[in-house]
Amino acid sequence: MGGSIGEKIGEGAFAEVHAWGPGQVIKLARSGASRRVLRHEARMTRAVFAAGGPAPEVFDEVTIDGRCGIVMSRLDGPTLQHLSKTRAMSFEETGALLAVVCLSVHGTPPPAEIPALRNYLEHAFRLNNARLPEAVTAGLLGLIDRLAPGDGLCHGDLHSGNVIMTANGPRIIDWTGALRGPPVLDLACCHIAQNELAPTLVPDPERPVAVNAALQAEYARLTGVSLAALSEDIERYLPIARVLYLLGGAAPDQRERMIANVVAALA
Repeated sequence: MGGSIGEKIGEGAFAEVHAWGPGQVIKLARSGASRRVLRHEARMTRAVFAAGGPAPEVFDEVTIDGRCGIVMSRLDGPTLQHLSKTRAMSFEETGALLAVVCLSVHGTPPPAEIPALRNYLEHAFRLNNARLPEAVTAGLLGLIDRLAPGDGLCHGDLHSGNVIMTANGPRIIDWTGALRGPPVLDLACCHIAQNELAPTLVPDPERPVAVNAALQAEYARLTGVSLAALSEDIERYLPIARVLYLLGGAAPDQRERMIANVVAALA
């Protein structure tokens, strides 16, 4: 599919996003970044889009000057994080909308291509990219076996920065960590992102914490469970969420603290 690299739209630690063809963008891996990860993201995004989930459409996979790229539909609009940061939306409104977005993911039939949580972690531990202690890997798999397995669609990194507010409603990007598991796993991942990671990175640390509180309150209301029961359920999945972020490449100053928290929870 023809196209050419245009203006930079966004960037992350491992890739840059540029305009491509009409209504399209290309997510291009940085030099030296793993092709395997970007190709996995393309497969996961395709599967979720085909299942009717709120993901962009993937049109092609290309290689440019040795760099792997994914050509996707362009999602025009601000991120939910931007709207919250600029106070265009209140913290409560942001969290409530994020709860609705979570439910749109959890209501999508889970594609067979999406790996189950335990299989995903077993494969990641074999690769040992995160160099986790054996006590953590063995303990975490044991925890998963004790918990309700679940087989719903989870995004795996669902926070306000990954939600784009388009004219056709919210859409979600960055499906690399998509899993089949219990819906509460997404809420646990969001709790780690908003309550533990974001406050150390932003000038207004009360914002992500308040957004997460509103998310949990609205998710509990919409699903008809008590907030106390939901909070207890989230707490059980926090060690798994922390390890997922460790596997995704937590910053060095966060890594030791997160490992210590996982070890303490598994003891």
